[in-house]
Amino acid sequence: MNTYPLTVFTPTYNRAHLLRRLYESLVTQTCRDFEWLVIDDGSTDFTRSLVESFMREGRIPIRYIHKENGGLYTGYNTAYANITSELCVCIDSDDFMPADAVEIILDTWRTRGSDRYAGILGLDCDINTMEPIGGPLPESMTECWFPDLNIRRIHRGDTKQVMRTELMRAVAPQTGFEGEKNFNPVYMLLQVTDRLPMLVVHECLCIVDYQTGADSMSASIFRQYLDSPRSFAKLRILEMTLSRSTPLNNLRCAIHYVSSSIIAGNRGWLKASPRPFLTLLAYPAGWLLTRYIRRRARQLS
Repeated sequence: MNTYPLTVFTPTYNRAHLLRRLYESLVTQTCRDFEWLVIDDGSTDFTRSLVESFMREGRIPIRYIHKENGGLYTGYNTAYANITSELCVCIDSDDFMPADAVEIILDTWRTRGSDRYAGILGLDCDINTMEPIGGPLPESMTECWFPDLNIRRIHRGDTKQVMRTELMRAVAPQTGFEGEKNFNPVYMLLQVTDRLPMLVVHECLCIVDYQTGADSMSASIFRQYLDSPRSFAKLRILEMTLSRSTPLNNLRCAIHYVSSSIIAGNRGWLKASPRPFLTLLAYPAGWLLTRYIRRRARQLS
């Protein structure tokens, strides 16, 4: 098996109608020193036949793995278990890459990369405006701690993370809960990026096409809170233990943790918290948040 310096991986579920656009963006890359790994999370549409047709064309190296449906994070788990390249980046099935994205990634890592860094942080751009989502990063920034972007309000939009595979594999697999598929794989990302900074490139690495409708994350986030409360509680516990966290962020996480624990019916919520006193103080706000989540979920159903 050939080993490439970069793997672009795509977890997908019933998104065959979108995959060709991503595929075409990959075959037109100015640098072809990468492979595409497609993780099919139990699709029931024509995903398999479509990807197999791409493979027969032989325009880029492609690997296809079909697995039982288990949710996005299980697709990441499968990817990290099978990637052999030094670097990896997830490009969702509804997004695609600018023609020079792979070249930017590999040139940056060759000239600036080392084991001092977790990977490379670039920009996500909106398909309609081609502007960075949430605006550009600070011009003087050459490296950053990923958790700081949100916690310290440095950048409020989406970014694209290119990670060292060995670091992600070390924290994988992400272990979820039976019946809960909405466990955000950012759980693994935060474990790695709380220990090492990332190189910053002020370039677009991914063009994002937010999907509307019932299957979009923005439309279903409140239902996800109800469907996967133990998963969200586990994420909040991690966030409260991050070395890069702040008192204000710990309070926010404690409120969400209380809410998820109420939804999950977890009677041991206080004992399980890494910050029990703060969590107790957060209980009234967490109770109110639970009522808000349930109301919004009903409105969207």
